[in-house]
Amino acid sequence: MHRKPHLPEKTCATCGRPFAWRKKWARDWEAVRHCSDACRSGRRAAAKKNEESARTPLAPPGQGG
Repeated sequence: MHRKPHLPEKTCATCGRPFAWRKKWARDWEAVRHCSDACRSGRRAAAKKNEESARTPLAPPGQGG
């Protein structure tokens, strides 16, 4: 497998994961902020928010509000 260890990397503004330079971003690498279309459109942020809310335990009846 051919690895490309010397490509520049950035951190995704939505998910926080690192991503490497791609040829399709060559013209506007400085403007690229997201690792994928899913992050750019907010789908990953929404999914992550739903996942976190599912983990949060609900207050017992009569103690919230």
